[in-house]
Amino acid sequence: MSSPKFVSINNEIVPETEAKIGVSDLSIQRGYGIFDFLKVINSRPIFIDDHLNRFYRSAAEMYLDVELDRSALKQAVHELMEANNLPDSAIKIILTGGYAEDGYTMSKPNLVITQVPFVMEGQANIEGLRLVTYDHQRQLPAIKTIDYLQALRLQGWIKSNNADDVLYHNNNFIGECPRANFFIVTDDEVITPKDNILSGIIRSKVLKLVIDNYSIVERNLVLTDLANAREAFITSSTKHAWPVIAVDGKQIGEGKTGKITSLINEKLNELMLDVVYS
Repeated sequence: MSSPKFVSINNEIVPETEAKIGVSDLSIQRGYGIFDFLKVINSRPIFIDDHLNRFYRSAAEMYLDVELDRSALKQAVHELMEANNLPDSAIKIILTGGYAEDGYTMSKPNLVITQVPFVMEGQANIEGLRLVTYDHQRQLPAIKTIDYLQALRLQGWIKSNNADDVLYHNNNFIGECPRANFFIVTDDEVITPKDNILSGIIRSKVLKLVIDNYSIVERNLVLTDLANAREAFITSSTKHAWPVIAVDGKQIGEGKTGKITSLINEKLNELMLDVVYS
């Protein structure tokens, strides 16, 4: 697969080697900005309208003006895709706080769109994730900001706990992983935390699925609820439904991919293929 050659900055496509954002931008000075991330399969952006809904919502909540309307932003994404010719890839749309002479005052945002090669991992014979919990609540959790400070800071700690990722909780109320939503499966329910989390695009698709003999619900969970979990999984644009086999060293269910997780993943793949071949 070829490497990306171009980046879009403020609706202008430039060679990747020449792509620049000045150091006075608030994304650098204060970590102020938002983004959204979507995958492209066979040159079709997957669930792009859902991602743009969240992108514009995040921008409004952060008081950032998006110079391009929805139609123009879609066109900018497609123009970058044509320039890079990466049929299987990932698109990131970033909106910064803009240049600030005083390093603090918002100005006209900078809009950056990047593209990198990406192929989804297969689900066959996968090894589930091992999570470790950490008491932390992201600020502005409903907004997809560029602030991943805690997640990056904890990378070494996660490895030292023989885990693959961290699961945040706030005073025992389960939240989310840094880049994914969290679900548990009981005897008759599929449950995902309701409050103080980012509503992921794949999470929203799972909530609309129909599974015989199961209710799929949003409800706040506490750490002790993990003891009743037959299965657990995370959802994200890059993994769809990915099994979690242990939390804090304690096995979840049978310690392998469960049948409900597999079924949900099959249904998500069907939704994706509907987009690719529609």
